[in-house]
Amino acid sequence: MAKARTRYLCSDCGTSSAQWVGKCPGCKAWNSLKEETITDSGKRAHRYSAASPQGGVLTQKARPLAEVTIENIVRLPSGEAELDRVLGGGVVPGSLILLGGEPGIGKSTLMLQMAMMVSTTGAKVLYVSGEESPEQVRMRALRIGTVPKSLMVLPETRVPMVLNALQEDEFSLLVIDSVQTLDQPEVDGAPGSVSQIRESVAAITSHAKSFALPVFLVGHITKEGSLAGPKVLEHMVDVVLQFEGDRNHAYRMLRAAKNRFGTTSELGIYEMMGDGLKAVENPSEVLLGEAGEASSGSAIAVALEGARPLLVEMQALVSTAVYGTPQRSGTGFDLRRLNMLLAVLEKRCGFKLGAFDVFLNLAGGLKISDPANDLAVVAAILSSSLDLPLDRDTCFAGEVGLSGEIRPVARLDERMSEAARLGMKRMLVSGHGKRPPTPKGLTLVPIKRVSEIQRVIF
Repeated sequence: MAKARTRYLCSDCGTSSAQWVGKCPGCKAWNSLKEETITDSGKRAHRYSAASPQGGVLTQKARPLAEVTIENIVRLPSGEAELDRVLGGGVVPGSLILLGGEPGIGKSTLMLQMAMMVSTTGAKVLYVSGEESPEQVRMRALRIGTVPKSLMVLPETRVPMVLNALQEDEFSLLVIDSVQTLDQPEVDGAPGSVSQIRESVAAITSHAKSFALPVFLVGHITKEGSLAGPKVLEHMVDVVLQFEGDRNHAYRMLRAAKNRFGTTSELGIYEMMGDGLKAVENPSEVLLGEAGEASSGSAIAVALEGARPLLVEMQALVSTAVYGTPQRSGTGFDLRRLNMLLAVLEKRCGFKLGAFDVFLNLAGGLKISDPANDLAVVAAILSSSLDLPLDRDTCFAGEVGLSGEIRPVARLDERMSEAARLGMKRMLVSGHGKRPPTPKGLTLVPIKRVSEIQRVIF
């Protein structure tokens, strides 16, 4: 008879310990070890039950790498242009893609919308719903559009039942919502525990790799913003996607934190509508279209998010501090970088902002960490402090150094093209380094020191 024993597993990295300790020996995280009861049966055949009809393990022979052909690998279009952009051109057969995001951000809507788009091409898609009933999924699908006949729904959480459904019929895509609800009967522990998630994903991975079936896994996140479950889950999958945004705004951003088949620098932008998620093809026009007439404390930055240039509005408010300690607040912008820019303004420009509250906001609910935004932040702070509005046809792209110099930014030619396309007349850039040819209708204003900004913009 198999002997049961107790061990403690770290929920962050999966490190095993014979007894509970406050700090994980592997990742040094505090209070992350959870107690689990395991049985030393030594049998892990459930991982390979989908690999062959008899439940055995398919044997692979070693062969020269030069003889491996990749011409026959064709990516599956998801039907979502923004999703395909982030994935690198489509879904690779046999890949596992993990999508994480806050509750209510639109993960299930995006996955169902993608499954419906793939089904319209005639491909058979299996949507495994572990959190919602088929009626709830049907209600969401009707809100999105017409439901194709080839989209199948399976309200199941047991992994063997999911694998049996995959063996009974041939599917082109598998969506599991969510991975925290999966249950492997051969493994002790409640669904969502470290061992359950690890073994469940391992069994699905074995089937996906054997039959070249692409799999989308929806994952929850913790209050710290990281994906819930063991950290090893992110190592097991091929792509890790982050779906983020402010629920008070309509815009959502899709990023790739890990991508074995493409770059992680791409960005997809969606707008949450009543009938689902709509791809934003020209985000600069949408973000700037919300801006009203010129007012103090507003500057336009030419940011680069991944491979896509964006024109975003930086809003600053400088007011007298009511309390003894001035407040520093940044929404969508790094607060530590804001404090650094304020220190540079006080040291290099003589602006005494130590007795003032400074609030910074990136309009649209976006979060963009691009050093090229520094120049626009400085201009917005000066504009609010002096109560002088900036021209709406002036934009900024430059990084501010600690010594007060304006450093050049990467891919300036693409930033200038985007600014000229949206009707910008003047663009303030770094006076150091080599500058590409200027597009028609756009005037470049080089600046070498942060102390020159006030003279140029006012």
